[in-house]
Amino acid sequence: MQPATILTDIEGTTSSIAFVREVLFPYARARLPAFIREHGHEPEVRRWLDAVAIEIAAGACDDAVIAETLQGWIDQDRKHTALKALQGMVWEAGYSDGDFTAPLYPDVLPALQTWHAAGHRLAVYSSGSVPAQKLLFSHTEAGDLTPLFAGFFDTEVGGKREAASYRAIAARLGQAPDTVLFLSDVVEELDAARAAGMRTTLLDRAQDYPQPRLGDATHGHPRAESFAQITP
Repeated sequence: MQPATILTDIEGTTSSIAFVREVLFPYARARLPAFIREHGHEPEVRRWLDAVAIEIAAGACDDAVIAETLQGWIDQDRKHTALKALQGMVWEAGYSDGDFTAPLYPDVLPALQTWHAAGHRLAVYSSGSVPAQKLLFSHTEAGDLTPLFAGFFDTEVGGKREAASYRAIAARLGQAPDTVLFLSDVVEELDAARAAGMRTTLLDRAQDYPQPRLGDATHGHPRAESFAQITP
């Protein structure tokens, strides 16, 4: 049997929730208005700004209103594709300017390298946009890890709590769902992946979840506190 493909979430799985919530989100929130003023005329930026305008039923609204809306969505932790795309553009500047690098849990890099060397394909599925995912993994404290990954997927493939999304990812990877192992800290996402036929493991990291999730709280998914405990 071919080695399993390992599909991993990011926030709460490879990187702490704190990095996303306390570094990336505030950075994007503070810089979005200026970014929109400076780059709103660019076609790719305009595409997403128009998508927000349509969402709030204000097709002719001022960009300042769109910026304020986006900041509100950040505060609500809303998983909107346009927001994720624009955040990714802002973060690109932050990474390039050296304002921050992406921390990984210490067990992540050794596991990824070991799995990759053993022939396991690695892929990412996160609510953050694909460009944002690639930025994170290309600017880690350990350097550029993007060569380790065979695929990156975001919510354009579908919602993370929908089984159809995981079937679509398996199809794009050219693999049967039961050959894919999905890693996440969110049990509802794991439920959807399992419904699609994937294998699953719940990451229950003490830094992000001080109260361990045990018994019924795991929804029957295998549980691990680090990547070192996972056997693909």
